[in-house]
Amino acid sequence: MDCETLAQGAAAILAAADPARKVALSRALAGRWREGDMGIGRASPAPRPARLEHPVLRPPRDMPRRRNFGSPTGRVALLHALAHIEFNAIDLAWDLVARFSDHGLPRAFFDDWLCVAAEEAEHFHLLAARLATLGSAYGALPAHDGLWEAAAATAHDLIARLAIVPLVLEARGLDVTPEMIRRLERAGDPESALILARIYEDEIGHVAVGLRWFERICHEHCLDPEAAFHDRVRRYFRGGLKPPFNREARDKAGVPASYYEPLAHHSLEKRCVAVR
Repeated sequence: MDCETLAQGAAAILAAADPARKVALSRALAGRWREGDMGIGRASPAPRPARLEHPVLRPPRDMPRRRNFGSPTGRVALLHALAHIEFNAIDLAWDLVARFSDHGLPRAFFDDWLCVAAEEAEHFHLLAARLATLGSAYGALPAHDGLWEAAAATAHDLIARLAIVPLVLEARGLDVTPEMIRRLERAGDPESALILARIYEDEIGHVAVGLRWFERICHEHCLDPEAAFHDRVRRYFRGGLKPPFNREARDKAGVPASYYEPLAHHSLEKRCVAVR
C-alpha cells in the first residue's frame, strides 16, 4: 500500500469505492501498521466515503422488512443487508482513525481501531463470499442509506462518535444477532449461521474497545462517562434505544446497564407523550 502514514492509508481506504479493493487495502494497511514502522500522521477525509452505483441506496423507511428466513430469497436479502452494514462498518472504523488522527491520541488507540477495521473487512468478505455461494452478490439488492448519518453527526466530537457507533449501533447488533443465528439454523443454513456467530463474538470485542476509549477520554476531559453517554445519545442519536437488550453480551463487553436502560425509558416516555 503506497502511503506514508496510517491516517493517509485510512483516508485512501475511505476513497476506495470498490468493495474488494477496500478489503484488500484494509488488509494491507493493517499488515504495514503491525510491522511498527509507520507513523500516525494526519488526514482530512471526505464527509462521505466513496461508493459505487450499486447497491442503490434508499431511505430506511423505503426498505422492505426481512421476515422470511426460510426461503433462499429471504436469506439472500438478510445476508445482503448484513453485508451492507459490515461494509459501512469498515468505513466507520477507518474514518475514526483518519478524522481524529490529529487529536494527540496514543498509539494504542490506533492499534485498537485498526484491529476493529480489519475485522470488519473480514466480516464483509465472509458475507460477500456467502452471497456468491448462494448465487447473488453484494450490490444486487438495494440498501438503506441511514448508516452514515451517525458518522456525519459526530464528525466534530470524538466522545460522541465513540458513544454512538460502538456503544449504540454495534451494541444493537449484539441484541439482534442471536435470534438471526437461531432462525438461520432452523432454516437449514448452518453455514450462514456460523458466519453470524463469528461476527457476533468479534462485535462483543468491538463494543468493549469502544467503551474502554470512551471512558478513558471522558476521564481525560473530566467528564462523568455515564452522564456524557446519556448526553451524547440524546443529542446525536435519533429514535432512542430499543429494548429488549442482550444483557449477557453487553455485560461481556463491560457496558453497564445504567448506560442504556435509562435511555430506553426516556424513549418510551417520548413516545407516550407523542401519542397523547
